[in-house]
Amino acid sequence: MSERGGLLLVHAHPDDESITTGGTIAHYRRRRVPVTVVTCTLGEEGEVIGEQWAQLVRDGADQLGGYRIGELTRALTELNAGPPHFLGGAGRWRDSGMSGTTADPRPMEPTHPRAFVNSGDAAVAALEQVLLEVRPQVVVCYDPRGGYGHPDHVHAHRITMAAVAAAAESGWDTPKVYWTVTDASVLRSHTEALARRTVDRLPGALPPGWRLPAADELPCVPSESVTTAIDVSDALAAKRSALRAHATQLTVAPSGREFALSNNVAQPVLPEEHYVLVRGTRGPVGPDGREHDLFAGLPDRVPA
Repeated sequence: MSERGGLLLVHAHPDDESITTGGTIAHYRRRRVPVTVVTCTLGEEGEVIGEQWAQLVRDGADQLGGYRIGELTRALTELNAGPPHFLGGAGRWRDSGMSGTTADPRPMEPTHPRAFVNSGDAAVAALEQVLLEVRPQVVVCYDPRGGYGHPDHVHAHRITMAAVAAAAESGWDTPKVYWTVTDASVLRSHTEALARRTVDRLPGALPPGWRLPAADELPCVPSESVTTAIDVSDALAAKRSALRAHATQLTVAPSGREFALSNNVAQPVLPEEHYVLVRGTRGPVGPDGREHDLFAGLPDRVPA
């Protein structure tokens, strides 16, 4: 287990930690803040990019989850966040899958004996134990929609909020809890800049075969709902390297400004990451009315 205190993040699958919070992880590790990344599944149902690893999927060798342990390990190394920590141990719960995808239109199989969506109280108890052991000052998880609606993301939100409440009754009341989100205005600004570079054929244009996201295609929240923005410009190199480590799942553009999943929809690598404070007291804010530190208002170290 990681060093006690600091920041604890709960993510559903390998690569989620780098996509939504990679800059934040690297930013705080540069400041020697302890960071624990808890991953709930091995991501066995992910859609694989390219032919080299295509047979690892469920209908092939069904070995993708094991391979993605290596990808997550490399990504966390790039973020200087230490080894992976899988909720309940590696393989305890399986990626539940998401119905309606192009690659797999079949409905997910929630009756799988290890499907994460069926983990219920056992997952809450496992995460409660992690919280009691680590005693983080700050916990980060998804919003109630799970960002983009994946059942495992929604369930990760639920079990995290339940575990935080349970841990508070058992001896550790986490001072601050945040949901990771994306500011709609910032996302739109960067997407429009990519569109202009592409139209004008400037450096950093859309790579061949990729497309711009349609309006409201990428998950985001109204700007006014964002309470906290972390400037991660000092950590973008580490975030890009972490994203590249998840090569079965995503591709980083040559410019480093965007990445795409298997659908080839361009998503900007933003210079700031956004959060909504949902538990604890808001700390000092900047001229924009937002916190710029997840630990704002907390002492330098909460006694363990």
